[in-house]
Amino acid sequence: MKIAVIGGGITGVTTAYALSQRGLEVTLFERHRYPAMETSFANGGQLSASHAEAWNSWSNVRKGLGWMLRADAPLLIRPAPSWHKLSWFGEFLRAIPRYRDTTVAIARLAVDARACLFDWAHAESIDFDSRREGILHVCRDKAGFEHAAGVSSLLAQGGLQRRAVTPLEMRAIEPALQGAYYGGFFTESDSSGDIHKFTSGLAAASERRGVRILCEREVIALAAGGAQGGSGGVAVTVRHADTVDALGFDAVVICAGTASRALAAMLGDRVNVYPVKGYSITVKLNDPSSRAAAPTVSLVDDAHKLVASRFGEDRYRVAGTAEFAGLDRDIRADRVRPLTEWVQNTFPGVSTKEVIPWAGLRPMMPDMLPRVGKGRREGVFYNTGHGHLGWTLSAATAEIVADMVAQSAAMGYGERMRPSSRAA
Repeated sequence: MKIAVIGGGITGVTTAYALSQRGLEVTLFERHRYPAMETSFANGGQLSASHAEAWNSWSNVRKGLGWMLRADAPLLIRPAPSWHKLSWFGEFLRAIPRYRDTTVAIARLAVDARACLFDWAHAESIDFDSRREGILHVCRDKAGFEHAAGVSSLLAQGGLQRRAVTPLEMRAIEPALQGAYYGGFFTESDSSGDIHKFTSGLAAASERRGVRILCEREVIALAAGGAQGGSGGVAVTVRHADTVDALGFDAVVICAGTASRALAAMLGDRVNVYPVKGYSITVKLNDPSSRAAAPTVSLVDDAHKLVASRFGEDRYRVAGTAEFAGLDRDIRADRVRPLTEWVQNTFPGVSTKEVIPWAGLRPMMPDMLPRVGKGRREGVFYNTGHGHLGWTLSAATAEIVADMVAQSAAMGYGERMRPSSRAA
């Protein structure tokens, strides 16, 4: 069976790898020159089941409205209206009553993903600056601590344990931590690493397993042959330089991040992914004093909506914020500045002379659950819309969709496929 995977980010590469493990012939199309050059390039670096809390809550809605006029707000909603934005927020609001169930479901999926991802990394000898030292959530006031305690009870229902820690215990976990805190929560089973290095390494491993990775190929059209009772198959039209080719496959898996919405529409499906922009900075730890002052344990600061991870000896990554501004990839100084100031205030011994800023568009579904499963038409599958937890969830959702494709391949597409379902 010939399977096309569209998208060379973390979800596309993990999907291609999982499909190759099942003996399927896989071709991956990526529009950039290399895999992992968009949202999988410079994220916060956390494999964080402890960050599974759904965003769908009235408290977040109130915060977002209150922050609309602050250029440096952790959550910023640009006021320019669009039908896509309005429809996305409408579905976001309708999902608020399912906040608890969604949080538990995401935590369960994240826990399932963890072992699989590390098994792959070990089997393929992928070096991605992994640190399995846990993740420390810091709480600056009582209200934040009590909210986090409630979240911990939901995470426990999903199979994840994180424990409350005092300020003294927090500094024992991470001696470099500075500042005043009410308390925190520590998840020993969480970890961190460089998503770009992992994705690139797994892409190389996929090629060794026979996956064809075709970069600088933009998919401009999709057509499923089985829509009206035909023989099945999917036509993928690809543009490369000045050449346009139409290629035939038995099935296609769309893992195209923010481009998934437009591709799904070509196949008669609605995948309401919205691009939620996040920023990161990579602080170069060029001198011994900065390396000594930078933490090694990965951190989450809920008050500032930031995460931070140490990569090797000489890099410190800080990422966060959420900006609803459509397909805007601009790197704005007023959005980057709070990340740099956080480093200066929290770890004053770290030099910020050399800071590399970055911005990426998280592909986010309005109910926070990724779209994983079958489309309306025969031979069409989705693995997309993971939002800020793409790396954390990717191995589990790749296994889910690969099982679906393999099962359909074994059946020879003999029966009509059911509508798309969610991983959780």
